[in-house]
Amino acid sequence: MTNICGVDVSKARLDGWIEGSGHQSFPNSQEGIAALAAWVADQGVALIVMEASGGIEQGPYLALWRQGCPCAIANPKAVRRFAEAMGHLEKTDRIDAEVIAHYAAARRLKPTLPPSAEQQRLTALATRLRQVSADLGVQKQRLHSTRVPQAMASLRKTIAFFTAEANEIVTQIAALIETDPLWQALDRTFRSVKGVAGRTVATLLAELPEIGTLSNKAIAKLAGLAPIANDSGKRQGPRSIRGGRTAVRTILFLVADVARKYDPSLTAFRDRLLDQGKPKMVVRVALARKLLVRLNAKARETRQALAYAH
Repeated sequence: MTNICGVDVSKARLDGWIEGSGHQSFPNSQEGIAALAAWVADQGVALIVMEASGGIEQGPYLALWRQGCPCAIANPKAVRRFAEAMGHLEKTDRIDAEVIAHYAAARRLKPTLPPSAEQQRLTALATRLRQVSADLGVQKQRLHSTRVPQAMASLRKTIAFFTAEANEIVTQIAALIETDPLWQALDRTFRSVKGVAGRTVATLLAELPEIGTLSNKAIAKLAGLAPIANDSGKRQGPRSIRGGRTAVRTILFLVADVARKYDPSLTAFRDRLLDQGKPKMVVRVALARKLLVRLNAKARETRQALAYAH
């Protein structure tokens, strides 16, 4: 059985736990990460597992990989449910590290290779573009709800700033995509679908780099657009979606509604579901999933063509 170190990550500390070796705590710093790497090497650890923690885990995760320590990232919700199922109702950093290790062993987690430096840059830029766009939307809403000239002038300045910032990030993303032949090819492929533009391409490349390498069912599940069964005995409960990559799902909801205006087959698909009495949200999910499946198939063909060319 693989020797696993579970690590609970916080801003200040890294709490590690290894079966048979117990608990050790290290500062979340370059020195602390080096000490953690030395400890796990001394204990013959083959895999370090930590939870996704809103990005806090990325520093230690990447640093440990650079020091030759294979790592994996676990879903925090799944780990918490595992802990409760195992009777761990209490929660401390040491207990969390132990539970992560046990969860990883039970799930037989494998190392998750870190993204390339370019992929990290693209993901960071795509995330920042979403943040700036959200801030821009808030400022525009505020402008519509005020009539005081001074406040309106201030809001227009802020809107101009966020607009310029968003445009700059879009330019940086486009330049970054041009540095990678695969990204260039996928960019052209995705844009061949009317309604799919730069921000959608950036989100797919940044948040769903697996597109074109997985089955349609797997990519839909990864995006959180696959219906989850809810059956028991003779009862067939309603299917619902949950989990997945929120940024991808959100933008596909918007883009699918635009794409159907240019594609009669998508419009016919949507109308058929509505005629069957399907709820609007169910139709919205189905339309987004259908668009994703189409993009996944196109991405698969593009990847195969590039591989064949080389």
